[in-house]
Amino acid sequence: MAATGSRDDDFTAFVLARSARLVHFARMLCGDAGLAEDLVQTALEKTYLRWDRIEMADPFGYVRQAVVNQHLSWVRRRPWRERPSGDAAELDLFLEAEADPSGGVNRRIAVRAALATLSRRERAVVVLRYVEDLTERETAATLGVAIGTVKSANARALVKLRTAPELSGVGERT
Repeated sequence: MAATGSRDDDFTAFVLARSARLVHFARMLCGDAGLAEDLVQTALEKTYLRWDRIEMADPFGYVRQAVVNQHLSWVRRRPWRERPSGDAAELDLFLEAEADPSGGVNRRIAVRAALATLSRRERAVVVLRYVEDLTERETAATLGVAIGTVKSANARALVKLRTAPELSGVGERT
């Protein structure tokens, strides 16, 4: 077991290095910047208490799982709560900027709107598979579902995204 000062230093270094990526992941997962920050903060609070017992080979994976768990708990507790509407003033910054900034803005708006049409499970699967680049097996383990559930949710989500009117013409260069 590590000394408390060392644990604090290690945890602080981890948070400084990875918190932005965790917030980005959480925002993609839930679609709301404020909620994403809350999910990450709560996950980090719980992780800190177990920091000396976490497998240091992949602390990011452990904390990412804690963020997913917090999100699922939030969804289960508050099914009646209002959902984010995709306000254009608060854009996701998950796509790279390009020479013409308006193209990037339009693409981010379209992707965010299309993701908002997916069910919670479909959105979680898409974010874990394509943003976090997890395998089907890792995605299933993270969500606590069968691999077949991941495959079917992914297939349904991709059909919706391919036919989403929000994404028609997005990415085409004029």
